[in-house]
Amino acid sequence: MREAIERSPHRSARRHSVSLALSEASVRRILHKDFHFYPYEIQVTHAPHERDYANRGNCCQTFLQLINRNQELVNNLLMSDEAHFHLSRFVNKQNFRYWSATNPIEHHEGPFHSSKVTVWCAISSFGIIGPYFFEDERERAVTVTEPHYVHMLENFLGPELLRRPVTEETFFQQCGATSHTARDSMAAVRNLFPNHVISRYGEFTWLVRSPDLSACYLFLWGYLKSQVFKAPAPHTVQELKHRIQQEVKRIPVDMLQRVMGDVRKRLTECLERNGGHLNDAIFGK
Repeated sequence: MREAIERSPHRSARRHSVSLALSEASVRRILHKDFHFYPYEIQVTHAPHERDYANRGNCCQTFLQLINRNQELVNNLLMSDEAHFHLSRFVNKQNFRYWSATNPIEHHEGPFHSSKVTVWCAISSFGIIGPYFFEDERERAVTVTEPHYVHMLENFLGPELLRRPVTEETFFQQCGATSHTARDSMAAVRNLFPNHVISRYGEFTWLVRSPDLSACYLFLWGYLKSQVFKAPAPHTVQELKHRIQQEVKRIPVDMLQRVMGDVRKRLTECLERNGGHLNDAIFGK
């Protein structure tokens, strides 16, 4: 059995039980009690370009210098992003396993895919702004284009800021997607956060292909998906949207404060890894 596991560490316990002619219960008992093996999840990350490593390092160094000059920055920071939620749980990480006595720290690099519901949120230490759903008049998910993004900024984020403890010192971070960094989008963002935009082409640079530096990627989307798709799973898009709205409201503020408090740690780790992926943050070490 050990030879079979070492030869095919990605194979599930059920498939190993079939090939070895053992019960699944026996296979799992041997894996846990005899081999001390555990089913580690393979994490999905963006594939970086060669030039990204130096650029990520420079970005992190600049951001850390900014935090050192303003210790309250992490408490006045909004980190934003979009994610796709699919009724059929398009990304099912329960099927990604690697049986081993130690965590292999293995990435599965690949692009993100479109989905039935496209959600935008902004996370901060004082709460979450959102969710906002990018959809047409028939409530069907749409691609996030420049006009759609500007409409969200002006008609959703702007009014929401008036109801939040946002000050002139609040910084706003967004990824480098074209719809976010187009001329009209940047103008709308700067109108809401004058001289406090962290983005590609912003006052402070934020790089493309760097979701692992974002609190949305490292915490929010994974946590929400784990809660939203608990049994009984939603069966319609309306149920899915309602479940997302409910779970966002249930996230406690102290949890958000811990997540945002780790911003400095993530930036420091990126520098130590010369701009590489953040294994400690991704794998929760």
